Amino acid sequence: MRDELIFSLDIGTRTIIGIVGEYTEDERFKVLAYSIREHKKRNMYDGQIHDIDGVVKLVKEIVLELEEKTGERLKVVSIAAAGRALKTHKIRMEKYIDGLKEITKFDVEALELEAIQRAQDEINEVEINKNFKYYSIGYTVADYYLDEDRIEKLEGHKGERIGVELLATFLPQIVIESLYSVISRVGLEVGSITLEPIAAINVAIKKELRLLNLALIDIGAGTSDIAITKDGQITSYAMTSTAGDEITERLAKAYLLDFNSSEKLKVNLSKKEEHEFVDVVGMQYKLTTTEIVNTIIDIIEKIAVEVSERILEFNGKSPNAVFLIGGSSQMPMLKESIAEKLGLPKERVAIRDASIIENIEGLEEVNGPDMITPIGIAIEGAQDKYKNFIKVNFNGEEIRIFNTEDIKVSDVLILTGYNPRDLLPKKSNDFIYYLNGKKRIIKGKEGTQPQIIVDKELANLKTKLYDKANIEIISSVVEPLVIPYLYDVVQMDKSVYFEEKEINLVKTIKINDEIINHNIILSPEVYIEVEEIKTLEELILEYKKDISIDEFLVNGAKVFHTYQLKKGDVIKRIVDIKEYNNIRDNEKKIKLVINNEEMEIYYKKDKFVFVDIFDYIDFDLSSLRGKLILKVNNRDAEYLEELKDGDNIKVYWE
Repeated sequence: MRDELIFSLDIGTRTIIGIVGEYTEDERFKVLAYSIREHKKRNMYDGQIHDIDGVVKLVKEIVLELEEKTGERLKVVSIAAAGRALKTHKIRMEKYIDGLKEITKFDVEALELEAIQRAQDEINEVEINKNFKYYSIGYTVADYYLDEDRIEKLEGHKGERIGVELLATFLPQIVIESLYSVISRVGLEVGSITLEPIAAINVAIKKELRLLNLALIDIGAGTSDIAITKDGQITSYAMTSTAGDEITERLAKAYLLDFNSSEKLKVNLSKKEEHEFVDVVGMQYKLTTTEIVNTIIDIIEKIAVEVSERILEFNGKSPNAVFLIGGSSQMPMLKESIAEKLGLPKERVAIRDASIIENIEGLEEVNGPDMITPIGIAIEGAQDKYKNFIKVNFNGEEIRIFNTEDIKVSDVLILTGYNPRDLLPKKSNDFIYYLNGKKRIIKGKEGTQPQIIVDKELANLKTKLYDKANIEIISSVVEPLVIPYLYDVVQMDKSVYFEEKEINLVKTIKINDEIINHNIILSPEVYIEVEEIKTLEELILEYKKDISIDEFLVNGAKVFHTYQLKKGDVIKRIVDIKEYNNIRDNEKKIKLVINNEEMEIYYKKDKFVFVDIFDYIDFDLSSLRGKLILKVNNRDAEYLEELKDGDNIKVYWE
């Protein structure tokens, strides 16, 4: 991309316009190529990007078309943000300087930047209880001062004190970041960024006209941006979120049209007198512009009311005249309605197109009111007015970032679209298998903690950055999970001693319905079925069906029928009733309600505590399946708390 080339993008709610131009020797701005794309779907609402990928796709198409037309590789672009959620702040800043030295351009720029930073501090102090962090997006100088006297230009003069009064404009961080994300993903670099009403007014209303009290309204699809001039300066910016899309949606409801058909009809209202279209149920219409406008006059007047109220709020009275720009400004009856709401003669509200911009050529074919803002963005970028960027090196790539008062590592990561998940330790994949129909998970291994290095020093997301800082992120390193064998997840040797015979409680193991008798390596998502004897009751029914369960002891103690057998348990039949009675006399009994089931439990310990219940209920604690919930009488339980008769126990995974 030749240094003299200027590339600008106007990323609007309904269209994206790209322009490539250059200044000629006689200081005229020559448009070499332009490209316009309409959003096929609602990628943006009210000037805010919602579908970043959708916007990126269109911008890529525009870049390719412009590169083909110009034969140049485009790298740096000027952009602008819509006036959505903007804040304006007027501030005056003064500083002492060396009175023996001439004032340089750098001195003036430093003064302006300091004023912007102070304005930003004040804005953020006011908004401190909200979730927004505001960025400076542009400013307009109202006056310069030299030793208390107002002066047109400071450069070249000498004095002891210089000052500036400017109107700084701020937008929430989220608006800026979405624009930066689009430009970064396309592979471009932001050369300058401004606000759409700033760009528009600087080309639509010449400086000498700003002695008059004028209002410029840029009515786009998503927002209506307003700039007001008085006494030779721009005094304020404002916006409403009521704009062209409101008309499109109103037409869609009135005539049962899809959004794109309704948008096409809206555009044609300013071009044709008669319109033929078919609604979604097949009904044909043939109507005049007047008939259609009368149907939707309420929404036209709503736009007029809202922009008029904002003008009166910021200007204190009706201005001398109003200029309308933007694609939706051409809507029939809109300018007349605005004139009525502001109490102005109809001729004092006029639609302006790009033909009013002085010293420009190459837009003869398309010079409508929707081209003013894209041209203004290009010219703002060419003047390189703000120069509020710093350059940093991020993972070997040079990045330019809008220079607020406190650039941090996190700002660069947001700008470059760095995935925040990459700042967390990586983890090997979980191993999932199914045991007796229940999903089981062997958690993957945690990797090393990623490191942020700034200028060879360990840093963090809040580390402050300066021009030419070098940022490197060392990624997490993780070892792969070791694939388990069958016997790692199923206990094969689970023997008990039943009447002096060793019995393995595990009867059969099936993997995907096939009986397995040896230790094999498992595959992910494998289904394992284990048939085993779990309780004392199941054991007796398997081997001694004709004998009562009450006639058996486990490890010399009387237990409940649902006692969960464990490896090494000794089960013996009571042969001496006297011995049995002695055992019962030495045992204690507790009655509990466990997961809505009444249970009577015998035990020999001094006291029965909460954790003991897992010896008597069928509840698997061998693997995590969520958060373990333990309750006693509807309160959180403690593992070693003593239980009492009648306690209501809840044990479950959440």
